[in-house]
This record gives sequence, structure tokens and C-alpha cells, in this order.
Amino acid sequence: MLDFEKLCETSETPDELELADLTDEELDYLEEESMDWDIPMLLEFWDLWKTENQTAPAQDFLIWLILGGRGAGKTRAGAEWIRERVKSGARHIALVAATYTEARAVMLDGKSGLLNIGHPSERPKFIASRRRLEWPNGAVGQIFSAEAPDGLRGSQFDAAWADEFCAWNHAEETLSNLRLALRLDAEDGQAPQLVVTTTPRPSAELIELKETKGVVTHTLRTAENAHHLSRSFLGAVEAEYGGTPLGMQELEGEIVSEWPGALWNLATIAKSRENTAPELDRIVVAIDPPATSGPKSDACGIVVAGVRDGRAYVLQDATLSLARPEDWAAKTVALFESYEADCVIAEGNQGGEMVESVLRQLAPNLPIKRVHAKRSKKTRAEPVSHLYARGLVSHVGRFDALEAQMCRMGAQGIGTKTGKGRAKSPDRVDALVWAIDALLGRVRVPARVRAV
Repeated sequence: MLDFEKLCETSETPDELELADLTDEELDYLEEESMDWDIPMLLEFWDLWKTENQTAPAQDFLIWLILGGRGAGKTRAGAEWIRERVKSGARHIALVAATYTEARAVMLDGKSGLLNIGHPSERPKFIASRRRLEWPNGAVGQIFSAEAPDGLRGSQFDAAWADEFCAWNHAEETLSNLRLALRLDAEDGQAPQLVVTTTPRPSAELIELKETKGVVTHTLRTAENAHHLSRSFLGAVEAEYGGTPLGMQELEGEIVSEWPGALWNLATIAKSRENTAPELDRIVVAIDPPATSGPKSDACGIVVAGVRDGRAYVLQDATLSLARPEDWAAKTVALFESYEADCVIAEGNQGGEMVESVLRQLAPNLPIKRVHAKRSKKTRAEPVSHLYARGLVSHVGRFDALEAQMCRMGAQGIGTKTGKGRAKSPDRVDALVWAIDALLGRVRVPARVRAV
């Protein structure tokens, strides 16, 4: 492997690297390995840029698990591994993502996707109607969604790539079906293998996978891929996550389940997660409107939740950023109607009469319950966090932005005043707290009569 730091010491990004910067030894290496590639393609040559942790394990493995932070290069590593397996003899490839849309956007069409890496003469073509990739050498790739685990049944593959495993709604079933489908040796005699690329989350499925025999884990840090990232991106994520437990997950690629002092942790949330909700007895739409609608205003927290037999189900986080009153009011009314909700719970501390007035302009008969906060945000959130700990609240699907905010609530100044001024408001959590309190706590909401 070439010395990446040495090659880039005179360049801001790989695009600025000139062949004149390379030593005779490095030029000989490129000439030997790249055959008739043109200069732009030479500068995209993967062996020139990959890091040690983006390199497939030398030892035999069943699964190569790549945990990476934001922009750490895990997608490119997965795509390049598939490209290399196809060149060396794999002919039946499975590509699995959380949804078909994400598979197309990231695994295929993205800058690091299979349709955009390697020499153009070796790239596959995509047949959208069949969700199928076809390489010039005869290899075939099939696209699958974790939303339909049974789609993998009966298939046979000699290599597979599973992307963003922690975002899959049916992770255990999909992974099980995928592994059972890996039962063909490639033409080069290589046993079937799987690469899994994901931003880590403290899910039971990920922890179990990491501890499985035959799994080799590599961790990619965002900083290790800095030469391929814009300075503005690096500055933004470092400012948002640097020096925090969440930064260990989002930048360092580590599995983090506890934030010191926080009211929630991701392990507790994940333990009670559901893919679907039962028929619910009551449904509410809770909103935490901002005081202003300017460019520096807080978001308008909007959460939909329901209850059945003493158990609450969070159905949607529809929070809007930089929304005008008419925007968040329209969104609230639309959610109320689409979910056939029983009531809108509106925090009234920030102009309660105005909030109700804006909503009633759109829906005069909208049932609205105004609530007023008399205690601190953390104090109001604590009873709801205890309900989660008792397993009485389930998230139906994933709500990454909401869950990240929940797991910082009570830690690092979230929901409190800081020495530098007002801390960022936990708007999503505020709406969540009002919704769960309305369903399981003190604010009682009568059930709406629904048409059968």
C-alpha cells in the first residue's frame, strides 16, 4: 500500500495531486497496476488512497464489518470490495440496503457507488426494472431491501454487501436470510463472504453480529478520510459532535450506548423498538412551537404518538426547522387528519393563544389541549424517561434525530442554560414529552370516535 500522507503532503485534496508529485517507484507501481487508464482515472486509483482499515482483512473471514463515522469512507470501502470480488471471480452478488431507494442512491448512484468507481470499461450497467446490475465480465448483482426480508429466500450468492445495517427495520431476519443465501463458491474458489458497512448504533443486532465467530471488524474515523472531505463539512461536524459521547459514534465509529448524565440511552430505546404499531386506542399530535420564526429560531417540535393497553407508541417525528407559524400549523393539521388523531397537544408558554388561533384558522373545530410548562425541561422529561426504562414506550421505526436529542437530554447542557447563553432547545424531546404525558401521564385526552 502507498503512503497516503506522503503523497498528499503538498495537496489540499486528491484532485489537486499531480503525477509529478509521485516518486519513480510510485509511478512504476501505477503503470504496472493500472494498464491503459487515463490520468484522471489514475488519480482515482483505489490502492493509492485507501487506508489500512479500508483494506479487506488478510485472513479468512465470513463477514467484514466496517463501522464508520460520517464521511469516513465506509461506502467506498464496501463498493471497492465488491468491485474487486467481481474482478477476481465472484459472479452472483447481493446488495442489501434499508430500502430500494437508499440502495440506488448510495450503493449505486452515489459518488462512491458501484456505477461511479473503477475504470469505465469495467463498470456495471443498472437495469432499473429488474433491480439488477450486470458487469461486462458476466457477473450479476441483485438489489434487495431490508423492508422485505423474504425477498432473499431461495437466492444463492458468492458475495454480498449490506449497507447501513443499523438502519434496517428487520435487521435480524434480513441478515439471517442473507447469510443463508451465501452458499456459492466463486469461480476463483473463494468461499462466499459478506461486507457490512454501517454507522454504529447500540442495537442488539449489531452487538451480536460484532461478537459472531468469523466476523472481522474495522473501525473508520472521519479524520482518517479528511483529505476527501470539504473543510466546511469537517468544521461543521466537529463543532456539532467534537468532544462529546455522540462524537464517539458519529466521528469515531464507536458503539456508544451511554451519555453521562443523560436521561435516555440508545440501548433502552432500541430494546423496545417495534416495526409496526397495533390498533391504537388514542392518538395525539404534540407540538412545541418556537417563540419566533427567524433564521436563528428553534425548530417546531412535532411528534405523533398513540397508546394501547397502557403502552405508548411513537409513530412519527415530524419536527420542522425554520418554519413559519402557517407552516407548522398546516403540518400539524395534516398529521391530525392523516392519523385520525384524537387531540392536538400544544405547549402554550410561547404565546398559547396565538398557537391556538393559528391552528384554528386552518381547522376551526380542531380539538386542542393547551399545556403550560411550570418546571424545567429536564424535570418534565424525567418521568417520561422512567416510562421508557420500564418498557412502556416503543418507537415504531427509527427516529435518529429525535433519539440523538433524547440521549443528550440532561447531558452537556441540553435543556439548560450555558455560560455562553441559551442552550439549543430540545424541541423534539419537548414535543415527545408532551405526547407521552398526554397518553400515559397527567394530561388525559378523551378518545375520538372513529368510523369503522
